[in-house]
Amino acid sequence: MIRYMGRSAKILGTSKYIPEKIMTNKDFEKIVETNDQWIIERTGICKRHFALDDEKCSDLAYRAAVLALEDSGLTADQIDMILVGTNSPDTVFPSVSCKVQGMLKAVNSGAIDIQAGCTGSLTALSVAASGISSGIWNNVLVIGAEVFRDIIDWTDRGTCILFGDGAGACVVGVSDSDGGFASTRLLADGTGHEMIRLESDEEHVTPVVRMKGNEVFKFVNTVMPKFIKGFCKDSGVAPEEIDFWIFHQANTRIIDGVFKRLNVSQEKTLTNLSEYGNTSAASLMITLHEAMESEKIKSGDKVCFVAFGAGMTLGALLYQA
Repeated sequence: MIRYMGRSAKILGTSKYIPEKIMTNKDFEKIVETNDQWIIERTGICKRHFALDDEKCSDLAYRAAVLALEDSGLTADQIDMILVGTNSPDTVFPSVSCKVQGMLKAVNSGAIDIQAGCTGSLTALSVAASGISSGIWNNVLVIGAEVFRDIIDWTDRGTCILFGDGAGACVVGVSDSDGGFASTRLLADGTGHEMIRLESDEEHVTPVVRMKGNEVFKFVNTVMPKFIKGFCKDSGVAPEEIDFWIFHQANTRIIDGVFKRLNVSQEKTLTNLSEYGNTSAASLMITLHEAMESEKIKSGDKVCFVAFGAGMTLGALLYQA
């Protein structure tokens, strides 16, 4: 558990970039044994977007970054660090963040990719707030970006229907006003590392996503409510006192189950799975932008970011708008 004790770190601007190509549930009916009703009932997903053939993860990240900088009123040379949460980089190295730094001409910035499953962008936000609070950085560009198009097994109906591509970004900077990031907790349970994994086999030389869906569902519904309650208690706030929740968009049944166990009204969250599917590390950043854009989050609101992902990883982050 980390309580931010130094300078106030606040969100200065947000954005999203969603690629143009769309695949609906009806499209998936043509390639795997499934149907629209089955997918909606079990996941809440109606369609998802995928990068075009010539679009890489760094391209989506860059487009989101440009829009976030515009929204923040800052220029690229004012950024001290670029942090990219991703599980689908163009290459293992060089990093997506370095490519984005170059495309932006962010001449004063460092660059780090963070791979923590779907918790990646929350982890990046936690690191950004820590660096600003401690005085290491003044302005940090945080991006969540994924192109799952090339790591999906299009014959596996248990996973191919779930994921989509996209990017979201925000600029975090120093603020003299009240509020900002208050506390964070990042945990891992490596005993569950086989639940969600990227691996190759005899049929797929290129690694593809494999997931034990039922085990993930049970893990999240068992572990996350206790994790969130503990985080809120240590942060000095009750779950019902949180004004808005930004929850990783993995599955509507998971989201419904966790909030039911927390006795929290689902009016305090935003669900966009029907439009995008699970965009992994991009999910939180896209949801953040849509919550800010729609003015669901108001000045003074207590906002709690929550995510889980492959590893298994868990994360929570408390913010006052």
